[in-house]
Amino acid sequence: MPFCSPSITTMIRMDHTHVMAAFHRYHVETAWWRKRAIVELACTALEIHAQLEEEIFYPALSEAMARDERLTKSKPEHDRMREDIAKLRSMGPEDAAYDARFMQLMREVMHHVADEETVLLPTAERALASQLSELGMRMTKRRMQLVAQHRPATIAANTVGAFPLASFAVVSIGALVLAHSLRAASARRRYRT
Repeated sequence: MPFCSPSITTMIRMDHTHVMAAFHRYHVETAWWRKRAIVELACTALEIHAQLEEEIFYPALSEAMARDERLTKSKPEHDRMREDIAKLRSMGPEDAAYDARFMQLMREVMHHVADEETVLLPTAERALASQLSELGMRMTKRRMQLVAQHRPATIAANTVGAFPLASFAVVSIGALVLAHSLRAASARRRYRT
């Protein structure tokens, strides 16, 4: 069975949604441990997302948007984001500047996302229409490599800290599906004997 992946533009939009959802979980009055989980989850997601865009998406799009200012400013925006992430990681939630630094990162990312979703992604969908699925598959494979380098257990722990109810629901549903599958397999074995 061939591997199926969403298009690269769909994956980029999903990344944006994921990071924006984490951003919206962050509040000044949030417990310090949840702040740390949200920030780490968002920062790791942003780092992986930026690397994927720089390695796969921007090179593919560069032919269609050669010398376009909106594409050429994307990498420097990623670099500023990486600087903010490094500063955030050098402090903790107890630091008075932590909230302001994270809010600054949020503003920069929202501006970047708006540019991508209003200009770069629609351009890619027109110019790269025949390549979107193949680029999505490349992005999926590379994402799995990058996630493995970023300690999946830490990413999972930060996801639970950032989205505790959603994580509980996913685990609960997964447990129910597994229990149902085991019961069905057991019933099939009994039926065969």
